Amino acid sequence: MLEKSHTEPGSADAIVLGAGIVGTSVALHLAKRGLSVVLVDQRGPGEETSYGNAGIVEGNTIFPHAFPKDLPALLRVALKRASGTNYHLDFLPRVAPWLLAFRRASSPEHLLDTARTMRPLFARAVAEHEALLAESGASHYLRKTGWLKLLRSDGGFASTAAERSVARDWGIEHRVLDVDEARALEPSLMPAFRHALHWTGAASLSNPLAVTRAYAARFQALGGRVLQADARTLQRVAGQWQVDGVRAPQAVVALGPWSLDLLKPLGLRFPLAIKRGYHMHYRFQGNATLQRPVVDVENGYCVAPMEQGFRLTTGAEFAARDARPTPVQLDRVLPAAKELFPLADKIDAAPWMGMRPCFADSRPIIGRAPGQSGLWLAFGHGHSGLTLGPVTGRLLGEMIAGETPFCDPAPYGPERFAA
Repeated sequence: MLEKSHTEPGSADAIVLGAGIVGTSVALHLAKRGLSVVLVDQRGPGEETSYGNAGIVEGNTIFPHAFPKDLPALLRVALKRASGTNYHLDFLPRVAPWLLAFRRASSPEHLLDTARTMRPLFARAVAEHEALLAESGASHYLRKTGWLKLLRSDGGFASTAAERSVARDWGIEHRVLDVDEARALEPSLMPAFRHALHWTGAASLSNPLAVTRAYAARFQALGGRVLQADARTLQRVAGQWQVDGVRAPQAVVALGPWSLDLLKPLGLRFPLAIKRGYHMHYRFQGNATLQRPVVDVENGYCVAPMEQGFRLTTGAEFAARDARPTPVQLDRVLPAAKELFPLADKIDAAPWMGMRPCFADSRPIIGRAPGQSGLWLAFGHGHSGLTLGPVTGRLLGEMIAGETPFCDPAPYGPERFAA
């Protein structure tokens, strides 16, 4: 077991860098194990990418997002006619090696291997959120109504055959619905689709930002400290990790898309790419409503009911992390969205933009940093950061505290990127 230090005002057992859903969950799990923990971020908990997602806790997830399979789909992306994908032309040379690795990882064999590798985390995702929500007094944000995937064409539905087959084999609950059955679940949907999949084992959150803040408040109630500072100033001092005057023998990097800013000066390089995404909140017409998130699969967007309004979220944009926002995908998907949903006025003054840190093999890094004593890594969760935050917190908390991990952490270790 990890020895707890005799903490002084400027010392702790662990420093967690990054207060998104992943870092906050890690900090909470460490505090639950009796460690003195400082959670560091320039902004408040959950105010970056953890705020702007679709709110889905995807316990049903099998296959990750994949590279386009056929030439017509690839051409639509290349010609900027694909609603689910956008790119900045001047960024393509920088991201090309990652895209080639992503293409290799998108073969049927690799996708199935990734699904098996990630299943222990996804299988626990809903339960781990439920546990933290209950102890944080935030269970009212949880909806256990599943989510709907709508398919507009017979070909689109046929493309889900492998996913449905694996789901049956693995006992992952889902229902195939026709138009009338789907509209019985969601009467406000308009019948501009042919098929639907109801993933009944998934859950969703009506306010992801409030959930991350609730986890942070629970962390503080257990004695944890939240420090507003630049986590990227972490340095090694007298055999310990130090940031803004606080020292600890253990530090966790959970900075999402900013993780490499801290790690590169330490000699740690990982092939991370950033997928940017956007959202806009709308009102619905009249008394129309929605009970669960709904994805228009062939058009690459999701509409999710939130406390702030009905959130329209986009797919992926490949661009430099700090490049100016280009929310053209919202305009591309809006006509299709209005065919399905009774969207009315915009609520937001401007689109929101967030950044998903992704590895080409669709696995996060969870584990010890190579060659750096007491340094741990938890980033690269891609499209599933909200889903996997609490389960990552549990796994890394068990590893740092010297407990037996609930699953084998080796597939998520950084060693897989060793030259």
